[in-house]
Amino acid sequence: MESIIVVPPGCTRVEEQIRLAPGEVLHFGRARRTAAPDALRLVIGDEAVSRTAGCLTAGAAFWSLSNLSRHHTYVVENPEGAGEHIKLAPGRVEAPVPFEFSRVLLPAREGMATFDVWTPRHLYVSAAHERGEGHTTAHAFSLDRSKRYFLVLAALCEPRLRGRTLAPLPTSAQLISRVEAVWPEANRASVQWNIDYLAVKLGLKPAREQSVCGERMHGKKEQLASLALRFDLVGEDDLELLETVAPDVCSPLPL
Repeated sequence: MESIIVVPPGCTRVEEQIRLAPGEVLHFGRARRTAAPDALRLVIGDEAVSRTAGCLTAGAAFWSLSNLSRHHTYVVENPEGAGEHIKLAPGRVEAPVPFEFSRVLLPAREGMATFDVWTPRHLYVSAAHERGEGHTTAHAFSLDRSKRYFLVLAALCEPRLRGRTLAPLPTSAQLISRVEAVWPEANRASVQWNIDYLAVKLGLKPAREQSVCGERMHGKKEQLASLALRFDLVGEDDLELLETVAPDVCSPLPL
């Protein structure tokens, strides 16, 4: 069974994808042949890409990347994340890549040459691992998808959930426009209230009775979106709430 799937540049058909089993290696670069004639090869036809630019190796449920370039740093980004990425300096080999969906970016003559890597095979610990005596472990982030604060959180994260990892966050007016289909009474004050509530609920800001007088939290929306996306508190499936499911008629209790 394959453990990773490589999607070449411009790939439009399943048959064009490259599937690797654990232990297999895929070489990539400008050259169409390698010293080993039977080696798997991904050709990237750009003059700025090295003939033997690098290789990736499939593991059981992950993959590693080697940068064989002498001059260029490579970047691997998470298209579904909040800007997460790793960098590989020239000559770095067998760097493990932690993302389920990855985009490899290679400096090219015009812009970037890219290809995608998927890691569909997941390994999990046995359910019996959590059994034992003692108190049940509490949830670090307790969110209710039926509440208006979650609707605001989904709207806040929507641009980056749709693949634009560096997209600016929505303004208050854009958030109102996005949620009013299922929350017609939304206004600037109520949306801001829910953002403040989320900041307290997710531990980014102390509750009002614990806060220091005059203390303000800067970059609140950016911190909320980064935390929510980094820990998968909101996902692409949650965006359907903005279209089809009206939230609970009651907002959370006041802070």
